Formats: sequence, C-alpha cells, structure tokens
Amino acid sequence: MPTDTLPRQLARTRRFTLGAPAHPAVSADGRTVLFLRSRAGDDPVGCLWALDTATGGERLVADPAALGDPGGEVPEAERIRRERARVLGTGITSFSTDAAGRLAAFALGGALWLADTTDGTVRRVPTATAVYDPRLDPAGRRIAYAGDGALRVVGADGADDRALAEPEAQEVAYGVADHVAAESMFRTRGHWWSPDGTGLLAARVDERPLSRLHLADPANPQQRPRVIRYPLAGTANADVSLWLLGLDGGRTEVRWDRAAYEYLPAAGWDGHGPYAAVQSRDQRTVRTLAIDPDGTTRLLAEQRDEHWVELVPGLPARTAGGAPVGSADHGDTRHLTVDGRPVTPDGLQLRAVLGTDGERVLFTATDEPTETHLWCYDPADGLRRLSDGPGLHTGVLRGGTLVLTTRLPGAPAGRTTVRRDGRPALPVTSYAQPPVLAARPEPLRLGPRELRAALFLPAGHRPGDGPLPVLLDPYGGSALQKVTTGGAWWDLVSQWFADQGFAVLAVDGRGTPGRGPRWEKEIFGDKATPALEDQVEALHAAARLRPGLLDLDRVAIRGWSYGGYLAALAVLRRPDVFHAAVAGAAPTDQRLYDTHWQERFLGHPDEHPGRYDACSLIGDAPALRRPLLLVHGLADDNVFPVHALRLSAALLAAGRPHELLPLGGTTHTPADEVVAENLHHHQLEFLKRSLGLS
Repeated sequence: MPTDTLPRQLARTRRFTLGAPAHPAVSADGRTVLFLRSRAGDDPVGCLWALDTATGGERLVADPAALGDPGGEVPEAERIRRERARVLGTGITSFSTDAAGRLAAFALGGALWLADTTDGTVRRVPTATAVYDPRLDPAGRRIAYAGDGALRVVGADGADDRALAEPEAQEVAYGVADHVAAESMFRTRGHWWSPDGTGLLAARVDERPLSRLHLADPANPQQRPRVIRYPLAGTANADVSLWLLGLDGGRTEVRWDRAAYEYLPAAGWDGHGPYAAVQSRDQRTVRTLAIDPDGTTRLLAEQRDEHWVELVPGLPARTAGGAPVGSADHGDTRHLTVDGRPVTPDGLQLRAVLGTDGERVLFTATDEPTETHLWCYDPADGLRRLSDGPGLHTGVLRGGTLVLTTRLPGAPAGRTTVRRDGRPALPVTSYAQPPVLAARPEPLRLGPRELRAALFLPAGHRPGDGPLPVLLDPYGGSALQKVTTGGAWWDLVSQWFADQGFAVLAVDGRGTPGRGPRWEKEIFGDKATPALEDQVEALHAAARLRPGLLDLDRVAIRGWSYGGYLAALAVLRRPDVFHAAVAGAAPTDQRLYDTHWQERFLGHPDEHPGRYDACSLIGDAPALRRPLLLVHGLADDNVFPVHALRLSAALLAAGRPHELLPLGGTTHTPADEVVAENLHHHQLEFLKRSLGLS
C-alpha cells in the first residue's frame, strides 16, 4: 500500500470528519446523549449512538448496514440538503427526537426509520413517498416529513399517512428550505411542530419565479443537463410563504407584507406560539413576528442597519418564560440581548445562539478573533464562560448536561466531552484519524490593523537558511476565518505547501467574521479592494517582522471559492506584488451568484451596476501579466463552471496566456482521493514552474 499523503487523507476522511461524534442531542432528563458517528476515520457511513451520562457507556442504536442500507444512493432532495448543509458522509446524516429524547426518527435511502433509544429497537415506518427531513412531534406519536413536494404526516406506528399540504405545481414544495435560506441564512428546515403535536408551521416554496440554469457534464454527453432553478443576483427570488397546518385538515396562511419582506430567515413554534423572522430585500431591516391562530402577525422586535442586518444563527429565540432572545450591534460590538437588553459586554462578539434551557441561554462568542468560546447567560447568575483554553468551542446544554466540543490543533474534527452536575468530564470516543502531518502555524498580528495571520515554514527550517518563496493562502471572505487556534484542516494544507519549500502566509482581512460589525461591514459596496489591500499589507508587514525570511521577488497566492477569487484578483490588479496565482472555483462574475449573498454586500445590480463591474474579474482580463491557473469542477452547483469559462474566454480574447484545469464530475469540493492528491501536486508544479523554482 502506498504511503499515505495529506491530500489523499483529506479526501478519504472527508476532512477528518469521519469517525468523529457529531450532532449531539441531550434527553430532557440529561441522562442520555444521542449523536452520530461512523465506525472508523475512513468509514463514510454514519450510525446513531447513545451515551449514558451516568456511566459514560456508549451503545450503537442504529447501524445502516444492519438495516439493509450501506449508505448508498439517496433521493435528489436529500442529496441537495446534504450539500447545502455541508454534510460530507452518508448513512444516517441527521435525526430528530421527541421532547423527552427517547425516540429518534431518521431517513435512510429515502425510507423512514424510528429508533427507541431505551429498549434499542429500530423499525421501519412505512410511508407513501420517499422521505426527506423527518420530524417527530414532541409527544412522539407522529412524524412529519417532506416527500414529492408535499408535507405529510404518518403515525409512529405507520398508520394514517396523509398529506397536510400538496404542491399546486411541479416546482412548488412544502416543508423545505429555499436555496438562499439554506445557503445564506442558516435555515435548513422548512417545518416545525406545535408543542402539543396538533399542528405544524410550514414553509411553502414556489421556485417558478427563479431563473432556469442548465448544468451539463461534458464528460458524459449522453446525460441530459440538470435543470437548476437559481436566484441570480438582481433577479426574482423564490416565493416563500408560511402556513399553519392542522392535523384536522385546517390550513391558514400566515400574513405579513411579503412584498416588503420577502426573505424568511427563521421560523419556529415554542410554548408561546409560532413565530417568524422576515427580512427586506435590501437586508437593512429584520422583523420578528408573533403568529396568531388566524394567521395575523404582531411585531415583537425590529432591527435596522444602514448596511445590512447580520443574521445570527439560532435567532430569534425565546426563553421558557417568554423573554425574547436577540442581538444588537452597538458601536463595534455585536451583543446578545435578552428581553431587548444587551447582556454581554463591549468587545465580546456574539457568534451564534445554540439554544435555551429554561431561562438560560447558551451561545458562542469571541473576544479574541482567533478563539471562539462557549458562554451561558442566566438572569439569576449572570454571564458565565463554560470553555477554557485556545480553540473553537461549541456545545449543547439540556437537563443539566453539557456536551462540549473543542476544535484545536491535532484534532481538526474536535474533542467532545460530557459534563454533568460537577462530575468528572466523560470523553465521547472519536475514531477520527490523526493527520499524517502536524501543522506548525506561528500566530502573527500584522500592520496597523493588527491583521490576524498565521505563518507556516517548512519542517526543519532554520534561521539563516535563506529567503523562502512566499505563498499566500487566504480565504479572506465573509463566510469563514482561516486564522484561528482551532487546528482546522486548512492549516494542514498550508503546512503541506510549506513543507514543499514555501513560507506560507494565511491572513484574515476586513470582512472576515469575528472582529465586530464595523470590521465586517468595511467591505460594503466593494468586496475586492479592502480584501486585496489587507493581503498586501500583511505580506509586507510579515517581511519587515522577519527580515531575510520572505523572498518578495517570488510571491504566489492560491485559494478556493472566495479565496480563489482573491487569488485571481491579486495577479490581475497587483502584478507588482504577486507573481503567480492558483484560483479554484472562483466566482469571477458577481452577477452569477445568488441574490441574498451578493446583494448584502453590493446592493441590487440594477441600482448599483458599477459595484458589480468593479468587483468582477472579467473586465480585468486584458491586465493579466502573471501566470494564472484556473481550476473548476464541472459539476459545481454552488459556484457554477461558467465563472471559470467566462474568465478564460475573456483572457483568450485579450491574448493573455493562462491555464485552465476542468475537473469532470467534481462539485464545489473535490472528494475523490486520486483527484485530490493529483490536484495538490498539479498546483505545486504550477507554482514552482511559475516562480522559477523548477
């Protein structure tokens, strides 16, 4: 067997997520923790497990192989859900429980299954259609699921399967999330049970107004192109409405001004009734609404911002006593609010609300951008931090049991422990593979903006070895940070490139999360200039900080998705600084990405066409003077292949030499081991050749 390599290991382990515990759920009494985990670090098939918090004992609840499904083909709707939710494995990928946490329902290969976690029985529940996103009612008597566009309900015993809402047209669906909700608003669900289990709040998604795109596979011309309904920037969104559905057949539309507030970022139903958050098309206003039984709505809260209202995962929410939980941006801090009052101090940046337990609110927040900690607010005890040490911390709290997951160097998928009533922490077993190499980032703060950066040097490098060619390895966009103490898989990639003879520099500039509202919104109206300026500033500041280490005459940049855009931008607009670039899956034409994401930063293209032109790369094609490698998966339905093809065509028309590497059958993230390994080596060979290193 050939020696394992990091690129192969990344693909085979799904970036080290396989074999690691995921999606923990705690029973109401805190005695049981349910979670998903595959049997090994290279086994993609997720199983359902239970941990006894009294003893720490783990037991297998449901194994797809034992149920006659090894985790193979899934319905198209489920495949799309997994891609939108970034689910990287197969088998059981999600589950829901009743209020007590005794029963768990899940879909497997389109079939519905119900597990009793107390007696260990697992049985198939017959359904009328293939099953998508099954949800148990709080009492565990019935299961709601989406199937063939309808929202259906079936008894836990398999009886009385019936549709509560059926689609009026082929491109209408009930009980699912629309594209922009799942991609940009953190909402992947489309139906919610009432606490008494007598009704549901359901989204209706009509995709007929959307643009029709066609995604073909040139490597398989016998196959028909996939038709994708997609909300291109400046065009119509899906028509999304909410409905109250009774088990008795009653059906009531929820009424609000959908012309003024066409986005539905969140919805739910708690002990104080159903509710929803709605957002204006320009994203400057978000309203939280209470929903009355007759479908009328009442305003509970409103947020406004001159740029955009940042949506926080997990909000809105309410405590058991009915106190609304929200967020507020004051100055340069995003605060947690309870009952309209900020309860977190200046400088502590709210990241996500993870849930409420009685009057307690569990949330994550950042006071140092490279770390994220787990916090709890209780009106009786005030504010308390539940995590310690560097890393990225998150968790679940219920019934006095806390499940804490910490991502840190050496554990890219995290280490999970269970804490209860002051007892010693119980580790949850992880079968995730250890990385074949260790990342050695040196944390830096660079320039007057104190840009958070990480410098990676080759193994065995010693002071005085001479200047190293430089490779910038950023993401740089609003979706994520690369520079953290969380030991993420991308640190390993940066180290792999460093070990090939580079000084690799990763930098989080303006617009990246974790440094407050002002930092995030400095890119409003211009996604290109501030991000590129920060990469240049960081490079020069690092060279001053480490004199003689960085060879500024041999500087390259690589990236994927927005990072790929930033890489191409760098060689097009700053060829005096950057001498070569690898741009993977880069969104080169800003009008060809979705409404909610693009219009948040650039506004509506009909109102601000100049912003879209200035941030797109097509018009810069004649300026290319440096080697550029474009890489794109031809099955990418996140950033469509047209982005790479249009830039390549513009470069060719301008007579500018470049390289284009199309990846047949590959989506936004290459998953094949051989492709992943050879793609890394192809980039390496291109960079060395372009910088005169080979």
